[in-house]
Amino acid sequence: MHNAHLAMARTALEHLELDKVLFMPTGAPRYRTPALASGEHRVAMLKLALADSDAYAIDARELAPGASGYTVDTLRELRLELGADTELRLLMGADQYAKLESWHRPDDVKKLAQPAVFGRPGTQLKGSTPLIPMAPLKISASDIRARVARGEPISDLVPPAVANYIEQHRLYR
Repeated sequence: MHNAHLAMARTALEHLELDKVLFMPTGAPRYRTPALASGEHRVAMLKLALADSDAYAIDARELAPGASGYTVDTLRELRLELGADTELRLLMGADQYAKLESWHRPDDVKKLAQPAVFGRPGTQLKGSTPLIPMAPLKISASDIRARVARGEPISDLVPPAVANYIEQHRLYR
């Protein structure tokens, strides 16, 4: 969880006039390398980063044993819980949006939640994809992990409580 994620959430709340932004840490899907920090640590860092706002919530369903890890399955569950009349938006960076057609059941994903796309440095989108107006921030989770591994400071990239948590638990070393 880094400062660009928080800036994107704030921008989405305002620009899209959302009631809430739901953060969903990914589990360990078969189709990609698992996260370096455990689900427990990632949820703890999210709680620290989001503690100051009622406009954010955490949904850890993808961390549950047996979760498929596919966005379409998660969105289908949310749709059943929230009802057909609830508008769902899938916030994503342009890098992920550019790969959306390679996802599991991408047409169903787009039917269940309308993608809302943020620009990413180095990613050009084809066509008329509407972007959420926000200057891309050059912060990445992989860079933060690499900085931690090298012993470099990250206090300007993550909320202070998250930086303290990473240090206290010796994550990404």
